Amino acid sequence: MSYCPECEAVIEDEEFDDVGEVISCPECGVELEVISIDPVEFDLAPIDDEDDDEFSFDDSDEEEKWDDEEYDEEEEEEEP
Repeated sequence: MSYCPECEAVIEDEEFDDVGEVISCPECGVELEVISIDPVEFDLAPIDDEDDDEFSFDDSDEEEKWDDEEYDEEEEEEEP
């Protein structure tokens, strides 16, 4: 018998094929990774970065681009 490390729900022993296999907890739904086959043990599965697109902030469209030559010309014109 194994337990979910998140909610401590009992997870019935099944035949797991490989260490690294990912399952969902039947109680809380969190993804668990098999870290040991004998005895069966679980840990929270690593977060897949590709699914976190909603949290990535890309401000490249808003980035203001400076033209050094234009800036230098404006600076020179202001000097008396």
